[in-house]
Amino acid sequence: MHSKRQDGRTKWYDWYSSTDTKQERALVFKLDMLILVYAMIAYWIKHIDQSNLTNAYVAGMKEDLGFNGNQLVHLQMMANGYAELMTYRFMIGVFEAAFFPGVHFVLGAWYRGDEIGRRAGIFYIGQMLGILTAGLVTSGTTAHLDGVAGLAGWRWMFIITALMTIPVGISGFFIWPGTPARPNLRFLTHEELALAKFRLEVDKSDATEDKRKTRIQILRSIFTDWKIYVLTFWVVLFWNGGGNSSGGYLLWLKSLKRYDSVKVNQLGSTAPALGIGYVLFINFASDLFLGRTGALLLGQSMNFIGMVILAIWHVPESAKWVAFNLQYFSPAMSSVVYSWVNTICRGDTRERSIILVTVNLVAQSSTAWTSVLVFKTVEAPRFIKGWAFAATCAFASIAFTVGVVRPLSERVERELALHGGDGRKEAESSDERVLSKAG
Repeated sequence: MHSKRQDGRTKWYDWYSSTDTKQERALVFKLDMLILVYAMIAYWIKHIDQSNLTNAYVAGMKEDLGFNGNQLVHLQMMANGYAELMTYRFMIGVFEAAFFPGVHFVLGAWYRGDEIGRRAGIFYIGQMLGILTAGLVTSGTTAHLDGVAGLAGWRWMFIITALMTIPVGISGFFIWPGTPARPNLRFLTHEELALAKFRLEVDKSDATEDKRKTRIQILRSIFTDWKIYVLTFWVVLFWNGGGNSSGGYLLWLKSLKRYDSVKVNQLGSTAPALGIGYVLFINFASDLFLGRTGALLLGQSMNFIGMVILAIWHVPESAKWVAFNLQYFSPAMSSVVYSWVNTICRGDTRERSIILVTVNLVAQSSTAWTSVLVFKTVEAPRFIKGWAFAATCAFASIAFTVGVVRPLSERVERELALHGGDGRKEAESSDERVLSKAG
């Protein structure tokens, strides 16, 4: 498998590969600071904005704005009244849509296949922190700011999280390093850029955006190849195999009628808090000791168990607590999935960018309408169709990973090994050319 380098072994706790030189480690450390730290913070803020709707819903927004029927799930599908808030949520969806595939594209542009998984996992922790923080911020504003300046606590939550977003967005213009083909050299030297390209070319990754193909040729190549169809269907199964975005945990806690809105949001933070541990374990395991297939099988199995318990529903309450707190095994695998897509498509930068955007667009669009069909707010928190549908997709995802994705990924590796030539020799030649230009 591509996740392990041929010329050295990396222990499960290592951040760098055992074969990395001192210069490579210094470069990777700088990339980690520029990409991972910023991406995690930005994703944290993004998911506060994205997940605060359900927190506000259980903290009084439903009653204040007169929500009824399935209006909550409709808001999450599309994006001082239902119609106005729907417009705002739609705008948030439009502006944030490119962020997730864009970050994964940049990760795949700088990192090798054997190191991208655990780094993508660090980025993804931002989601768990965002969901966790949204619950805590909502409980805090409800408890301490409700009625201040005549505003409800949940309204203060939206104001505070909006103000947090502005400095993060502005700083990204200066910090984000771009890609090796189109770099932002504010914090990187020409020598570091040459070394980054050298590492990628050894890995048989395209770091230059080969312009010999026209756009028509690229599109024809993409849509006559198996990758875009197989990977899109796989990612659709993956995203539909989880139920955490339904808000079922919070809605179930509220339905118990034993906790006030502050306590509901505090208890609802347990699942994303555990999710941080799930993300770290699954993504480090994928790079360092289980491999991608093993990590996905483990994570998806735990997710499947949780979905089955919730689909059955008539179980002891303790089992429901366990099931809801297993839900974040599903998104915890996201970085493994997208890192694998990056690795499979690493031979052509423009192909990789189109496939990453396509699989994410189709998959996320599919969850919009499947949520309306199977996670109807009026059926909360039972969601019998929703939990059963998610369990089915999770099981299908396991089978598809083992039976289709892994064999085709192995075929790509064989083809690269057969036709890629001597990657190190070619990379050294390219490295010398870049350094000579920089000089």
